[in-house]
Amino acid sequence: MQHLVIIGNGIAGITTARHVRKMSDMKITIISSETKYFFSRTALMYAYMGHMRFKEIKPYEDWFWTKNKIDLVNANVNSVDTNNKKISLDNGSTIEYDKLVFATGSKTNKFGWPGQDLPGVQGLYRWQDVELLEKNTENISRAVIVGGGLIGIEFAEMLHSRNIQVTLLVREDLYWNNILPKEDSTLISRHILEHGFDLKFGVQLKEILPGENGRVKSIITDTGENIDCQLVGLTPGVHPNIELVKNSEVETDRGVLVNNYLETNIPDVYAAGDCVEFKERETGRFRFEQLWYTGRMHGETLARTICGQRTKYERGVWFNSAKFLDIEYQTYGFVSAKPREGETNFYWEHKSGKKAVRFVYRNDDHSLVGMNSFGIRYRHELFEQWISKNKTIEFVLENLSRANFDPEFFERHEEEIIAEFNRQNPEATLRLNSRRGLFGITV
Repeated sequence: MQHLVIIGNGIAGITTARHVRKMSDMKITIISSETKYFFSRTALMYAYMGHMRFKEIKPYEDWFWTKNKIDLVNANVNSVDTNNKKISLDNGSTIEYDKLVFATGSKTNKFGWPGQDLPGVQGLYRWQDVELLEKNTENISRAVIVGGGLIGIEFAEMLHSRNIQVTLLVREDLYWNNILPKEDSTLISRHILEHGFDLKFGVQLKEILPGENGRVKSIITDTGENIDCQLVGLTPGVHPNIELVKNSEVETDRGVLVNNYLETNIPDVYAAGDCVEFKERETGRFRFEQLWYTGRMHGETLARTICGQRTKYERGVWFNSAKFLDIEYQTYGFVSAKPREGETNFYWEHKSGKKAVRFVYRNDDHSLVGMNSFGIRYRHELFEQWISKNKTIEFVLENLSRANFDPEFFERHEEEIIAEFNRQNPEATLRLNSRRGLFGITV
């Protein structure tokens, strides 16, 4: 019986194991030094905020793994010998494998700031980070978060729930405007300020200073400002966690290098999830895909290859969802922070300033390229179909009511959106298609 060993128990590693088990009776071992049991990383903030306990962010009961004959090893991997197919653990034991998957995830970025390793300075990625945050936020009143984006605002919201005053240092002119177009980032920036956060735009960290007890007491910005704080949260992005892989024969660059089948340069050795860097990508595709749903897709695809059905990874239409405090955010396809040549942007914002949509379409054939939505929830499967099938902006807007997530419980804004499109495009005479559908719509 062949033995599959997976290093890492995040969504990519666990999905690989689950799907291999569905297709084979292969022996499966998962090694992780983070936690013994798989948990939902996207729910970390809710565990800290007291909305959920750790056992409630585990998607599977503990008996699930024994029932499905998946062995869990809670240990740290010291080294991997790909020549002899052996793994050495920090507990002194070794594990032999026939097939190996690196699913080692990401690590918080650090950029060599003086004081970045002081007590009271931390990132937010692993379960241990949440445990550390519990200790670091005891009896504190002020914190500084370095970096914007999705992790930064989650970190800020977590601290806000404990009545900790938060200052966010954002090097851009608006919140996340290296990713979002100006109107979109203006809406989000305004929303964050309305919630009482101290946003400092165009400001970067220069140094973190210790107090008499050796713990962080303040930070110095590149403008020379000294900001008192007892906690510094580092959220300037993440990078692939490949220290273990670097000491093996597996080829790496910034990540573990794989082809479009998630295969490394070593036979029977694969990689999936945040640690992956694709060697072969079509024009316009990303070399890194550090999202929950792409990690899941990596695992589903890789499982077929491991079980003898060599399958090329096809991501399909790019998608992401998150929230900025109480504004939900969705994005499909590709929306550039700055307009690209040959494309037109249509933006609508509700008078409340809490809801907006942006559609990007090609000038020549009007086919939809991408969309952002804020405060309005739309159906994933429809926008995926519309973008992949090159539906025009006119078709999308006239059929927008079909994509409304739940018309019974959510306000409808399709008529307002179409009216604004017609106003911005005097030649347009779009009308709302009143037919409503749910799943399985013919498009």
